[in-house]
Amino acid sequence: MLSLEQIVRDPEKFRAALVRRGEAPPIERILELDSRRKQLIQNADIDRANRNKVSKAIGDEKRKPTPDEITEMRETGDRIKGVEAELSAVLEELDAILLPIPNTPLEDVPDGLDETSNVVIRTSEGETSEHGNAHWDVATKLGILDLEAGASIAGARFFVLKGKGARLQRALAAWMLDVQTDEHGYTEIDPPLLVRGETMTGSGNLPKFKDNLYRDSESDLWLVPTAEVALNGLHQGQIIDAGVLPMKYVAQTPSFRKEHTSAGRDVRGIKRVHQFEKVEMFRYVEPDTSVEALEEMVAEAETLCQRLGLIYRVLKLCAGDIGFQSAKTYDIEVWSPGCAEWLEVSSISTCTDFQTRRNGTRYRPEVGASTRLPHTLNGSGLALPRIWIAVIENGLQEDGSVIIPDVLVPYTGWNRIEAS
Repeated sequence: MLSLEQIVRDPEKFRAALVRRGEAPPIERILELDSRRKQLIQNADIDRANRNKVSKAIGDEKRKPTPDEITEMRETGDRIKGVEAELSAVLEELDAILLPIPNTPLEDVPDGLDETSNVVIRTSEGETSEHGNAHWDVATKLGILDLEAGASIAGARFFVLKGKGARLQRALAAWMLDVQTDEHGYTEIDPPLLVRGETMTGSGNLPKFKDNLYRDSESDLWLVPTAEVALNGLHQGQIIDAGVLPMKYVAQTPSFRKEHTSAGRDVRGIKRVHQFEKVEMFRYVEPDTSVEALEEMVAEAETLCQRLGLIYRVLKLCAGDIGFQSAKTYDIEVWSPGCAEWLEVSSISTCTDFQTRRNGTRYRPEVGASTRLPHTLNGSGLALPRIWIAVIENGLQEDGSVIIPDVLVPYTGWNRIEAS
């Protein structure tokens, strides 16, 4: 959530920042409501002060209130109740306006309203060749992917991995978790997959993306679209002690998405599905270190692509293409020679204090100091099944078998997938 205080202090700055995202924020209405909020608080404070003054005088004089004083105090109490009711309505409307407004992009985020304005920062060495044998054909022939079974069990855009295909996904996830924990210093978390609405709101998924989420209506619990939601909720409503930051968490969870936003895109195979595994990195940091932390996380995700021997590129997303809660985002895409396209396997963002303001997470910079809002960052490290696709399509041999990267062999016990 954006800071009401900062919007009021410099409304045109916020309007301009949000226009860069293609948004038309109702700044005038926000200012009107804030002005009314301040007036109502002032009115209530004046009435309370007068009521307290009368009560104190009666107490000091050790007497009963006069009929006029009783009437005055009753009227004052009624006015306070009315002001409090109106104030509650004003605050409710302010929340309803502010919650769907996205984060403001940092100044160095490129201008542009869609992915055509994203900027390629760097591309790894290697040739982006094509062989035309997409994973949905290769993996099906090898007996490790069953799209028909997935559709039979759950419907369109679900899938079943079998045998060495399932083992490969498990190996990828285990290897990535080991790198993140043993080398990059993350603490592994195994969080709930069902979360409360407040947790979804804190991460920025509610209310704006309600229609793209799965929900159990009876319990009012929501299936996570990414582990980011649960990791962001680890410290909601808490004050983090001085000296604890930064905190670095990593989790492997399924992600559940209705994927309405992928309408019109190529959804063949398992590129865009309703349920998929992902290893997610998440950090809580002090504000003055979040820019550096973002670059570190990009490097950590790049390391995984490099060790898998994949050709990849890093893009800086434009203002109109960054996620709702993001202030700056890098995407990492790997080349898939069968699909003949770049597949996004990681999206790494700094959310500044947008999420921590929504979920009430604060920290103390030092013992005894006033609390502040930490910054949060998140990123895939990496996302399955697209990294699985890249391994299959890049490892394809002339005889139809697939050679897997050396780093995965200790986790699989074999280096080749052949038709059974």
